[in-house]
Amino acid sequence: MIIEAQKSNEALSRLDRKYYLATYNRLPIAFSHGEGSRLWDMEGKEYIDALAGIAVNSLGHCHPRVVEAIREQAGTLMHISNFFVSEPQIRLARRLVELSGLDRVFLTNSGAESIEGAIKIARKYAHSNGRGGGIISMEHSFHGRTLATIAMAGERMQRGFGPMPPGFSRIPFNDIDAVRASITGDTAAVILEPVQGEGGIHVAGEDYLRELRALCDSEGVLLIFDEIQCGIARTGRMFTKEYSGVQPDIMALAKGLGSGFPIGAILSSERVSATMEFGDHGTTFGGNPLAAATALATLETITGENLAEAAEEKGTWLRGELEALRKSFPSIREVRGLGLMIGVEFDFETKPLMQEMLTRGVIANATAGNVLRLVPPLIITREELRVVIDVLTASLKELTTS
Repeated sequence: MIIEAQKSNEALSRLDRKYYLATYNRLPIAFSHGEGSRLWDMEGKEYIDALAGIAVNSLGHCHPRVVEAIREQAGTLMHISNFFVSEPQIRLARRLVELSGLDRVFLTNSGAESIEGAIKIARKYAHSNGRGGGIISMEHSFHGRTLATIAMAGERMQRGFGPMPPGFSRIPFNDIDAVRASITGDTAAVILEPVQGEGGIHVAGEDYLRELRALCDSEGVLLIFDEIQCGIARTGRMFTKEYSGVQPDIMALAKGLGSGFPIGAILSSERVSATMEFGDHGTTFGGNPLAAATALATLETITGENLAEAAEEKGTWLRGELEALRKSFPSIREVRGLGLMIGVEFDFETKPLMQEMLTRGVIANATAGNVLRLVPPLIITREELRVVIDVLTASLKELTTS
């Protein structure tokens, strides 16, 4: 039992190092509570959250509608297994179909699980049509940390976990010729993130995606979109695919779908889904009544409060402010992204910058070595974003003059 005297950042960090598997190089801060776009640590220090649990808390912390949905469902029915029909699950599946234009939904517990399921569906379809099960992914992609998902990643993530599952290859991102040269009769699907997250916020070109769709159609290969990070209104549309108008055969979701409650989803077309049979896939916890009710409340709040449009408007303003900083800080190489999924590339490693901002009360993230990632809650205010800019400016001044 943790006694009150141990409820400090330092004490909890010490206990974490003692008991938790050391897979995270955590920052030595423990948060006690949050509200909106704000967090407070165990010592009462307040922070503006420009990370949102890595693009998860799209409605911020403890949004009233989400809290009420969880309380109501938890007091009624939390879990029944997928042997039985669940009203919240069916309502959520119907809503996802309505929003996406795809036909079938399978609910999961996480993004990596959604990707694993997407690969299974793609391979089942391919095998039923006389093709192999090869999966083509993109360089600098990130699809999770299970064995199949790291098989689609770089060597750094694979080191020490071999042998890797076979049937995966990687090619340059945004390069249609590379895709064309890689597709063979053994190819089942091409998978990509319309906006690469962990890879440094790289946006797939709209023409590239349209050409990719046409190429996959002509070759009989499926197209899988990983919208785990960029989906659910993050980029200014409910799904990033709406910018290009390209409909994938399969789409994976998670992160922002549940406002912090663990849930993911696989969406697929009827043509592809029809090859799956009873027993081909399953999950114990995925899409249980509590998770589904939480996700449904999240979606209804996002659509009801027009938060996709808000993300586009706020993101445009924020990118403009960041571009303006380049005049004062030539170390900024590029500002890129869509909506409130923004990456600022520097000519130096950004971890010290992230840490300086944290000291000053703003939570951001360093990714891909030299990129500062900003993925705040969609409900963040313009005034809070101004604080983020001011803290970034002060932090850059501190680092460049010290």
